[in-house]
Amino acid sequence: MYEKTVLPNGIRILTEYIPYVRSVSIGFWYGAGSKHENEHNNGISHLIEHLTFKGTKNRTARQIAETFDSSGGQLNAFTSKEYTCYYARILDNHFDMAVEVLGDMLLNALFSEADLEKEKSVVLEEIKMYEDTPDELVHDLLTQAILDHHPLGRNILGTVESVTGISRPDVMAYLKERYTSDNLVVAAAGNVRQDQVVKEVEKYFGGVGGQLAFSGDEIPVLRSQTLIRQKKTEQVHLCLGMPGIRRNDPRKYALYLLDVILGGGMSSRLFQELREERALVYSTYSYHVSYQETGLFTVYAGTSPGQVDKVLALMKEEFAKVRSGAVGDEEFRRAKEQLKGSLMLSLESTTNRMSRIAKSDLFHERILSPDEVTAQIDAVTMADLNKIAGEILNEEMMTLAAIGPLKGAEPGKGKARVAKPRQNQGKTPRKKPVLPQNDIGWVERNV
Repeated sequence: MYEKTVLPNGIRILTEYIPYVRSVSIGFWYGAGSKHENEHNNGISHLIEHLTFKGTKNRTARQIAETFDSSGGQLNAFTSKEYTCYYARILDNHFDMAVEVLGDMLLNALFSEADLEKEKSVVLEEIKMYEDTPDELVHDLLTQAILDHHPLGRNILGTVESVTGISRPDVMAYLKERYTSDNLVVAAAGNVRQDQVVKEVEKYFGGVGGQLAFSGDEIPVLRSQTLIRQKKTEQVHLCLGMPGIRRNDPRKYALYLLDVILGGGMSSRLFQELREERALVYSTYSYHVSYQETGLFTVYAGTSPGQVDKVLALMKEEFAKVRSGAVGDEEFRRAKEQLKGSLMLSLESTTNRMSRIAKSDLFHERILSPDEVTAQIDAVTMADLNKIAGEILNEEMMTLAAIGPLKGAEPGKGKARVAKPRQNQGKTPRKKPVLPQNDIGWVERNV
């Protein structure tokens, strides 16, 4: 089902041929994200993503948009902590056009001084927009707290200071450093053959060069602390975060099941206890994010200021129950079926399929077929679940991040570190993915 070709210049091309659909999703994935920045150019990966849409030597920004709109296609991009993706979803008979336009954007973008200043202003407004969304902002506050002083703790959007200070020479230097042929994965899924994808990509990208300078990834030291951001809101938005596991850790399927059981849906323990039984929250969920070096397991809830202590106590009670082996056989079986069903339903999207194979190859992992993933889920035992729960749900390693009308002290404890208001929070998904990004390939929210 999956074919791979490596061009002489190092570009990796992957295709999943799906003959029974009329669409194709194609993505150009660069290993360039906020993790690869420093405190002075923080936000440059995301800024470059914006600038790529501002016009080329051959097309204006309007012409790029009109080309895709007139074909009924979709063109977009997103930036994460570890990569940037430019992607399109089009009818199969417009595939050649999509590659040509994406190639024009990625190889011939103008990056003019005027566009740079304009897009810096746009990004600053985007930063302000996230300041007004505390239920999203709190996830970035948690990352900042638990990954303190590590590159993964940097915000994708950057800070007001760092974005304002980025110059055109900074942009061109970063492009030369990260947008190299050996740091690019091109993936396509849908009604298109591998030879057609290779032909079109090689036509425009065959002459691209550059070599990514190897630098060992810094292993993070995850910190346990409390970080509170005082803000006039109706609810307190809080996250409890714990160290998770790396992207290629074989225990990930057991952790996915733990995620489903704790906060993966309306039947999950947290949803039933905090919302259905106690009526303390409207929204609560859990999720796990894997990176190359580490991972984070997070539980979120939004509640009234007077109920924060009770919500935190009930969360920790559920952690203790799961750690002690309270999950029954039927609950375990339901979690497996929910996880497998979510996987299969997600595969009805060519964009999800494209994303899944791209990220597997970008991080040098073997692409598993849906049947192989299903078999991995089925192979998880109750002992595996109990073991991972004991390791992850460790109260000594928990970090609390909260935004709302609090007094600067952790509920139920003493003093806490108070985060100063600053407009530098990055993007998080508005809703958690049903499966972690590793296996499903869910696409981050568009810009």
